[in-house]
Amino acid sequence: MKKLLIASSLFMLGLQASYADSKISQQYTACMNKASSTVSMVQCTSVETARQDARLNKAYNGLMSKLSKTRKQELQTAQRLWIKYRDANCKFYVDPNGGSIAQVKGANCVMNETVKRATELENLAAL
Repeated sequence: MKKLLIASSLFMLGLQASYADSKISQQYTACMNKASSTVSMVQCTSVETARQDARLNKAYNGLMSKLSKTRKQELQTAQRLWIKYRDANCKFYVDPNGGSIAQVKGANCVMNETVKRATELENLAAL
């Protein structure tokens, strides 16, 4: 039963991650393939989130370097609001009645949202 739960959870998380795009690292995929518990799944996701956060920060700083003072302030405000939204939205995934897999869902939400935002900022900087 436990293996079935993990397998179905991985499938569900795979579907969520697929929309994030191909920016997910191969290290994350390898780590998740080896994960044998929800704790190890959260650890894999946390490491990938750190990778993606570094990518997001690089994109943010690159975009900031191209903007006027006013636009920099607007981006800073938008980014701060986005962080609040991401954190609040993903916290909702951690259902207190959802069992241990709820932790995986919450961590996966943060990772996917970070991937999407990094891509968005990279695209804005490329304009």
